[in-house]
Amino acid sequence: MTMRIKFLYLFFIFIFFLSYGQKKNPMYTNKLVDETSPYLLQHAYNPVNWHPWGDEALKKAKDENKLIIVSIGYSACHWCHVMEKESFEDEEVAKLMNDNFICIKIDREERPDIDQMYMDAIHLMGQRGGWPLNCIALPNGKPIWGGTYLKKDDWMQQIKAVNNYYLKNTKKTIEYANKLVEGIKQYNLVEKENEIDRLTPKLIEEYLISWGKSWDMKNGGRLGAPKFPLPNNYIFLMEYASITKNTKIKDYVELSLDKMSSSGLYDQIGGGFCRYSTDQYWHVPHFEKMLYDNGQLISLYSKAHSLFRKKEYKNIVYETLDFIERELYNTEFGCFYSALDADSDGEEGRFYVWSEKELKEYLEEDYAIFAEFYKIDSEYIWEENYILQKTHNQSKILDKYKLSKNELLEKIKECDNELMTVRSRRNRPGLDDKSLTSWNAIMLKGYIDAYKAFGDKRFLNICLKNASFIKKNQKKEDGGLFHNFKNGKSNINGFLEDYAFTIEAFIGLYEITFDEKWLNEANELLKYCLINFFDKKSEMFFFTSKEDSTNIITRKIEISDNVIPASNSSISKSLFYLGKIYSNNNYLDISNQMVHNIKNRINTYGPGYSNWAILILHNIYPFYELAIVGENYENITKEIFQKNLPNKIIIGSKKDSELSILKNKYIQGNTTIYVCEDGTCKLPANEINNAIKLIKY
Repeated sequence: MTMRIKFLYLFFIFIFFLSYGQKKNPMYTNKLVDETSPYLLQHAYNPVNWHPWGDEALKKAKDENKLIIVSIGYSACHWCHVMEKESFEDEEVAKLMNDNFICIKIDREERPDIDQMYMDAIHLMGQRGGWPLNCIALPNGKPIWGGTYLKKDDWMQQIKAVNNYYLKNTKKTIEYANKLVEGIKQYNLVEKENEIDRLTPKLIEEYLISWGKSWDMKNGGRLGAPKFPLPNNYIFLMEYASITKNTKIKDYVELSLDKMSSSGLYDQIGGGFCRYSTDQYWHVPHFEKMLYDNGQLISLYSKAHSLFRKKEYKNIVYETLDFIERELYNTEFGCFYSALDADSDGEEGRFYVWSEKELKEYLEEDYAIFAEFYKIDSEYIWEENYILQKTHNQSKILDKYKLSKNELLEKIKECDNELMTVRSRRNRPGLDDKSLTSWNAIMLKGYIDAYKAFGDKRFLNICLKNASFIKKNQKKEDGGLFHNFKNGKSNINGFLEDYAFTIEAFIGLYEITFDEKWLNEANELLKYCLINFFDKKSEMFFFTSKEDSTNIITRKIEISDNVIPASNSSISKSLFYLGKIYSNNNYLDISNQMVHNIKNRINTYGPGYSNWAILILHNIYPFYELAIVGENYENITKEIFQKNLPNKIIIGSKKDSELSILKNKYIQGNTTIYVCEDGTCKLPANEINNAIKLIKY
C-alpha cells in the first residue's frame, strides 16, 4: 500500500469516526439519556432539560421554588412526535421552559399511575384528555393547569401566562391546586355498598337497553367516530347472547367483528390491528399497533370462532399471531415488545398505504382483481393513497372473472405476498422494545385463548415460554412483580394491572395444562395483592402498592373498563375463579362485594363496565366447574374447548389431586367428567355430550 493510499485510508477512517462521534454526542443531552424507555430516549437529546419522574426532580423543584412541567406521552404517539418537533426541539421554547420550570418527561406506559393522576386533573379542569398530556404543577407536584397538543406559539403563550400568574398570585394558585387535589381524591372515591342482595337478570337487561342505544347497527361498533375495538365489550356480548339465546345481540357482534377485520383497522397484508379508527366506517385507522389491543383481539376472534365457526376468524387469529411473532416478540427472553409507531419517514401510516401507481406496477395483470377485492376506487382514497379493506361482495368478482372462491382467495394471497415483500423494503415504523408485565399477560391470555380454540402446539409453547419469562424475570424476591423490562433490566414496581392480568393469564394457563404450578403462582400473587393493594374500607384494590404511595397525590382505585379492562374488574373475576377452584369463601365474598360496589354505576356508561358485566353473568346465571379426571384428560379438555360454553371454568388432573373439587374423583382406567355448581357435583359422565346435557343456563 502506497503512502498516498494509506493516508486516504486513514483520512476516511478519521472522518467515519468523527461523524459517528457527532451522532453519539449531539449538541444537547439531558437526564433522560440513562433511561431505558424508548419514549424517554426519544427526548434525551432535546434542548429542554428533561428529568425523569423521581425524587431528584421533585426535590430540585422545591429547592429552586419552580413550577413543574409534566409532559406525558408514549413512543407510538403521533401527536407526541409532532409536538416534540415543533416545540421541544426548538431552542427558543427550550430556553423558556428551562429558565422558568423544572421539566419532567413521563412514559405513560411505564408510569400509568402518574398518567392517571394528571389525566383526572385534566378532566376536572373541563378539558378533553389525550396525549401528549401536558400539565403544569406546583413544586410539590399538585396540578394547576393542563392541556394536550399545542402549537409552538400557543404552548409558549400558555406556559408563560401560567408562570406569571403563579408568581403574582401564589396564594390563590396554591388554594386552587389544593381544591383540585381534593377533587381528584373524590373523583377516585369508591364507597362500600352495605346492601348485598341477589343479583337478577333485570340488572343486565337494563344495562343493555341503556348501552344498546349507542350501537351502530350498520357499521358495527359504537355510533359515530372515532371507533375503538374494545374487545371486552364483544366478549361479554357473546357470552350474554350464548346464555340467553339473544340473536339480535349475536348478529350485532358478528357485524362488528366482520367490519373491523375487513376494514383499514386491520392490516390486510401483514396481520394485526391498529389502535382505532378515526372515522365511523373503520376505514382510516390511527396506524400505531399496540400489543394490548392485539392480545385482546386474538382472544376475541378465538372465542368468536367457537361461536360463529367462521374460517375468516381463524385466519385473523393466525395472521395476527404471525405479526406478533415477526415484529413484537423477543425470542431470547420469550417476552413481547410494546408497540409499533404510527409514523415512518415522518408520515403517519406511510408504511401501510399504497398509491394506485405502486399497485399497478407491482401487481401488473393481477391489479384489476386486486383493486376490486380491496376497494381501490376514488370513494376510498385517503391523502392520495389507499388503505386496503376487503369488499363484502366477493360473488360479483367471482362471476366477473369466472373464478371459484378458492381460486380468488389464492390469487389475492399471491398479491398480498408480493406486496408484503415490497413493504419489507420500506423504512419501518419505530419499535417500542420495552416489555410491560401487564401487556405481556394480556398477550399470554391471547395465546391461551388461541390454543383453546385451535389446539395448536405452537401457541402452547409460546404460552409456556412467556409465562416462564414473567416468573423468572418479573417476579421480585418478596413475591411481587416488576412492571417493566428492557435489556435484562426491571426497575419499576408492578401496578395492580400487572398482578390482575398475570393472575388471570396463569389461571388460563392452568386450564390448558392442568399444571397446578400456575394455579399456585396465581394464588400467591393474589395473596400479595390482598396485603399490598387492598383497601379494607371500600373492599376494592388501589392501583398502586402501599409501598409506592409517596410522590403521588392519591392512590387511585381504577374501576372503569377502557381499552384494557379495569384492574379491579379483572382481579374481581380472578377472586371469583380462585374462590371456586379452592373453595375459598373469603375470595368469593370479596368478589361479590366488589360487584355490588359498582352495580349502580354500570348504566352510566355501557362500554366502561363490560368486564364487570361478565362477572355479573357469573353471579346471575348458573356457573359451572367442569372437573375432568383421568388419563385421557387432555383430549377431552381440547374437545370441550371447541364447544361454545360460557360461564364455566375447567379444573382437572391426570390422577388424584389435593384440590377439594378433585379429591377422591380419580377412577383408575377411566377419564371422568364432573359437572359441578358451587362445589356440588352431579353424577359423573364418561362422554362429553352427556356431560354437556347437564349444563343448563
